[in-house]
Amino acid sequence: MTLISAAVDDFRKVRPERLRPLAALKAFRRLIRDKEDTVQVFRIMQALSGRSISRGYQRMLSTMEGGRQAFLREELAHKLDDPVWLARFQPGTVGATYRAFREARGFTADGLAEVEREVVPFIDAPHPVVWYSRRLRDVHDVWHILTGYQTDALGEACVVAFSYGQTRNLGFAFIGWGAAREIQRENRSVPARRAVLQAWRHGRAARWLPALDYEALFAEPLETARARLNLRPPTVYDRVPAEARAALKLRG
Repeated sequence: MTLISAAVDDFRKVRPERLRPLAALKAFRRLIRDKEDTVQVFRIMQALSGRSISRGYQRMLSTMEGGRQAFLREELAHKLDDPVWLARFQPGTVGATYRAFREARGFTADGLAEVEREVVPFIDAPHPVVWYSRRLRDVHDVWHILTGYQTDALGEACVVAFSYGQTRNLGFAFIGWGAAREIQRENRSVPARRAVLQAWRHGRAARWLPALDYEALFAEPLETARARLNLRPPTVYDRVPAEARAALKLRG
C-alpha cells in the first residue's frame, strides 16, 4: 500500500487540479485500441478530474447521510470483495444481483484498485478527499447493477456518462462521449450517441448516489431501490440487440 511521502505535506502538490486535455487524449487513443486497458481510464480521470473530487466530498458533508458516511469512512472495496458479507443478501436484492454480476465476470474491487495504483501511487492515502475518490472507483460496478447497463463497450460508455451526470467529473464525460463517437464510426446502426446522452440525463435526474449507505442499499430489492433513487430504464441501450453490443470492439 503506497502512501503520500512524509516529505510532502501540501495536498495540492500531491493532487494538482489542473486539467490536462492532451494527456487525456493520448490515453483515450490507447483505450479505444484496447477496451480492457483499464490503466488508460485512470490516466484520463487523473488528467480531467479537476476540482470535481474535492467538490464531491464537500457535497457529501452537506447532507446528514453523506456526512455520516464520510465520518465512518468505510472502505467499500473490502466489503465488495468479502464473500461472507455478500452471501447475506437475499435473491432479488441489489446485493444478490451484484454478487451474481461479479461471479459471472470474475471481477474484484481490489483488482480495479491495483490498476489505479499504477497511475495514482497515493490512492490508498488516509486522506478524506482521496477516500472519496476510492469510493467513486469502488461503486462503478454497483452502478452497472443499478442502471441496468452491461459491461460491453456501449454499456461502459453509458455508465461513465451516467457518472458524469452524477459527479460533473470531465473525465467521465470525455470517455463516454469519445467512446460513443468511436462506436458510431464502427457501427452506424448503433445509436451510441443517443444512448450516452440518455445515460447522462438519467444521471442528472437520479438521486445523488455517492452518499448512499451501500450496506442498506444492498439489502433492498433491486426494483424498489431503482424506484426510490429515480433510476430510469435505459431504453435506448436496451433496444440495441445484445449480439450487436457484444460485437463492438472500439477499433482505433
